[in-house]
Amino acid sequence: MKRLFNFKYPKIICLIIAIILAYFIFRNPVISDFVSHLGIWGYFGVFIAGLLFTFGFTSPLAAGFFITLNPENIWIAGIVGGTGALILDVLIFKFIRASFQDEFFRLKKTIVMRKTNELIEKSIGKKLQLHLMYALAGLVIASPLPDEAGVIMLAGLTKIKLGNVMKLSFILNTLGIIVLLLI
Repeated sequence: MKRLFNFKYPKIICLIIAIILAYFIFRNPVISDFVSHLGIWGYFGVFIAGLLFTFGFTSPLAAGFFITLNPENIWIAGIVGGTGALILDVLIFKFIRASFQDEFFRLKKTIVMRKTNELIEKSIGKKLQLHLMYALAGLVIASPLPDEAGVIMLAGLTKIKLGNVMKLSFILNTLGIIVLLLI
């Protein structure tokens, strides 16, 4: 059967379309009202906000929730929220690693990616490049920016093990949430 559209990277395109659609869904006042009322659920609400902290289209809502929340114990709230974020980061990592590996492999073979990689390796070296990749991914994961970007960097562009991703995700998300709670 002949395909209607012949995209070279169909999974990546579908992911981008899903993120755009989700953005418009979460602009709905009913959805944003739900997120703003999570505080009445106590630490369960913090856990749900931690889950929302992971995705790019919901992280601004979660960040707003954490900024306005006044929990009894900031450290427990940070750990509970970080646990929620960890769960979805692991799911994203496993999904990207399992489903997108073929497209990342093809993408790495393109002329643009090969030339970019060669230029970066000449300029800063492979070891420093890897450290910078981890630092950038960590910064993205710790911030209210979309964790998908940081997790995709780790899953698609490095050989990092799941256990290390879990440690990084939990520590960085917990710290990011604690910083928002302190604001």
